Amino acid sequence: MSSTIRLTTAQALVRWMTAQRSELLDGTVVPLFAGVFGIFGHGNVLGLGTALHEVADELPTWRGQNEQGMALAAVAYARATDRRQVMAATSSIGPGALNMVTAAGLAHANRLPVLLLPGDTFVGRAPDPVLQQVEHFGDPTTTVNDAFRPVSRYFDRITKPEQLIATLPQVARVLTDPADCGPVTLALPQDVQAEELDFPAAMFEVRVHRTPRPRPDTRALAEAAEVLAHAERPLLVLGGGARYSGAGAEAIAFAEKHQVPVVETVAGRTLVPHDHPLYGGALGIVGSASANTLALEADVVLAVGTRLQDFTTSSWTGFAPDVRLVTVNAARFDAVKHNALAVTGDARETLVELSEAAGDARSSAAWVARTSEVKGRWDAEIDRLRAGVGPAGVLTYATVTGVVNDESTPDDYVLTASGGMPGELHGGWRTGEVKHGTSSTSGATMDLEYGFSCMGYEVVAPWGAAMARERTHPDGLVTSIFGDGSYLMLNSELYSAAFSGHPYVAVVCDNGGFAVIHRLQTGQGAAGFNNLLSDSRGPGAGEGGVRVDFAAHAASLGAHVEDVPFGSSAEDFRAAYLRAREAARAQRRPAVVSCKVAESSWTESGAWWETGVPGSLAGHTSYAEAKQRQVRWL
Repeated sequence: MSSTIRLTTAQALVRWMTAQRSELLDGTVVPLFAGVFGIFGHGNVLGLGTALHEVADELPTWRGQNEQGMALAAVAYARATDRRQVMAATSSIGPGALNMVTAAGLAHANRLPVLLLPGDTFVGRAPDPVLQQVEHFGDPTTTVNDAFRPVSRYFDRITKPEQLIATLPQVARVLTDPADCGPVTLALPQDVQAEELDFPAAMFEVRVHRTPRPRPDTRALAEAAEVLAHAERPLLVLGGGARYSGAGAEAIAFAEKHQVPVVETVAGRTLVPHDHPLYGGALGIVGSASANTLALEADVVLAVGTRLQDFTTSSWTGFAPDVRLVTVNAARFDAVKHNALAVTGDARETLVELSEAAGDARSSAAWVARTSEVKGRWDAEIDRLRAGVGPAGVLTYATVTGVVNDESTPDDYVLTASGGMPGELHGGWRTGEVKHGTSSTSGATMDLEYGFSCMGYEVVAPWGAAMARERTHPDGLVTSIFGDGSYLMLNSELYSAAFSGHPYVAVVCDNGGFAVIHRLQTGQGAAGFNNLLSDSRGPGAGEGGVRVDFAAHAASLGAHVEDVPFGSSAEDFRAAYLRAREAARAQRRPAVVSCKVAESSWTESGAWWETGVPGSLAGHTSYAEAKQRQVRWL
């Protein structure tokens, strides 16, 4: 007779979490669940909260200030571990739960794992309606947690303890599967959390989860090899799937053997050293003119581990009309898009097998020379943008990025998410030393969250990333660069990181509002409206109006602060950034560098992005012309 253990539902869930293990790319076995971010309230404090307290040393619980913020930090943790480890986030019912929906959307869009454990209303319904319950007149089974369904890869509501036996293997599958990876939501009614059951002891045996590496279909592989063998100007595009597979070294070997220029998407950034002779730059709207030129001239595009979103394809105007598209992806859903020749399989293993199948196929020396030519021109442009300061003697985004790039080490980690900074980091960052094997890369690794482009992510993500990397890269440091708009959206977790003792540097670039959207607005001929502080409604908009003292605010949240005054030079900023790095490490807390930057100085790739432009605006003519270039892909 099999043995059983009597536990509450919450205890069983937590005990199962502590028994799960994950194998890293280098073969090291670590806990699959590294910890829990939690804000307690009625709905999770007694059931799940008690269970978490009992295992606090095995599964640490970290206190957040805002449910969205802590859940975003949890997603950033997974990104920083190449999806090999997962954080959970728990909230009370009602507004606490709904605050995490945005984080679920971000994780879903970016194919990143996170376990969300929102409290839920009573299954027994005796006290209905309870505090924070939203009642649905025609369906009493519906709660606010149903809002997680469209942004979860896997959703379940645990209404009986024994349901855990069936659902937990599925939870682990989704969190660790390269094709289905994404957020998992388990809604936990507070009465069920406290119910007891004799659970089978086998549920809690240690289990090591190894990321599967499915091999491609041999016929699809042969067809792809045939296409590459006849390519004159092939281009290799590396996406996030190549990173999570640990395929960086194999991708470079493929490029070198077949002399194929290689470019990166935002999720695949920093896989290839900047100085590699076959590196063509960062692809897409916020990328480089060099990579975009190569994409337009390529006759075959081999896209590995990317879902080819519009910022990568320049709204599907970035490739030649007659290009042959070959995709390699663990998820067939992504592989088959846009009539591509789909090769479904693990990025690392497929690149190895495809290289063998392609034999001695090589592109021409002229195509490789073209790569060097266009990249050289782009490098010169970045050098020009980084030099000095912008209009009126103000620092620019490019200058700030250049300084951080110069001072970063191979073990560092840099991130951003929204506004104008993605164009600087993706388009202008120069990856130095890259180490493949022990992790996907450690050459100043980048987390550029541009799948959901979630303002505020870059403010809280360094907390999760710093947690993740303190074990794997103890000599490195996380730096996040973002604008004043993002800071104002979600700054409370600065205090969480200061309180918990996790160091990183946050660079706040103040350009007076949502300047990148102002650029989009006015660049199409619309009037500036409600984006910059100066063109928004209210008495605070005018000269000398209400503004935020970011340095004072960050200091009040427990951060070390370096304030770079208006009109400072690049070397002034460099000195402040270096002091911030030193202080963050020495004081074990975030260090914030606050600086004024130019309102309208940007790194431009020249690519087109589709946004709906009314016929009354000046930009409608170029919009209509660009739409014609999409016909091939419709």
